[in-house]
Amino acid sequence: MEKTVLITGAYSGMGRVTAQYLAECGYRVYATSRDPERLRAEFEKSELSDPPRVVAMDLHSKSSVAQAVETILQENKGIDVLVNNAGYGLVATVEEAEEEEIIEQFQINLFGLLRVTRQVIPVMRRRQSGVIVNISSFLGRVGLPLLTFYNASKYAVEGVTDSLRLELAPAGIRVHSVMPGFFSTQFARKNLKVNAKIQSETSPYAPLSRQLAPRIVEEINHGNDPMEVAHAIRYLIETEEAPARVAVGEIAKKFLAMRRELNDAEYEQRVRDSYGF
Repeated sequence: MEKTVLITGAYSGMGRVTAQYLAECGYRVYATSRDPERLRAEFEKSELSDPPRVVAMDLHSKSSVAQAVETILQENKGIDVLVNNAGYGLVATVEEAEEEEIIEQFQINLFGLLRVTRQVIPVMRRRQSGVIVNISSFLGRVGLPLLTFYNASKYAVEGVTDSLRLELAPAGIRVHSVMPGFFSTQFARKNLKVNAKIQSETSPYAPLSRQLAPRIVEEINHGNDPMEVAHAIRYLIETEEAPARVAVGEIAKKFLAMRRELNDAEYEQRVRDSYGF
């Protein structure tokens, strides 16, 4: 039976690659974007016989999320898979970030994820089946300076995943997370938002920013193929006994292993050595 998949934040990067890949694999894919016409035009360029269907969704708005889910249900009996992919990274220090920037980081990465999940859970529960895959990050278990708010939002996603797995298991709903490292997508150009103060030479954090920010951007631009994430998502969808989370990419596996194996002092020193600060 053809399964219906909802993927948020599919305009670029891992979201778009995953939407196209799952459509190629025979899934009925619904991809969301705040700019649906542009995304629809991109999918129409593909040679897929059944390309992803595009649905407008603004994660800030409960009514927009509800309308998107209702649109999908008008064409299908249910939603079998939810992939919470939408997100971005704020580059800022705790001291210098604007409050509005902090709120927006959590608005998209956490509260938006929860808005969509809360709309989809009743649909899955009525059918006593479903899979929810949260796209987290290795930074959901590993801290890096300048990415504190992104870290915190992804740590929260990991907490949601852990608790929701237990909460929804009796309803036959599986919940997982994918923890990518740095991948070669447009994330650095489109999905990193840099606080203005941190770019100033008068910032007390300027030396750290000069050292670390270019290194992170370089690792993103020369990262793994995002298709690896798409494969991991398919694995989680199709494997009943899949683990709670899957790390994808060399950097993710390296840092998560260090976090497990080292004590706090040893781990922090290893991070400083790795990034030269």
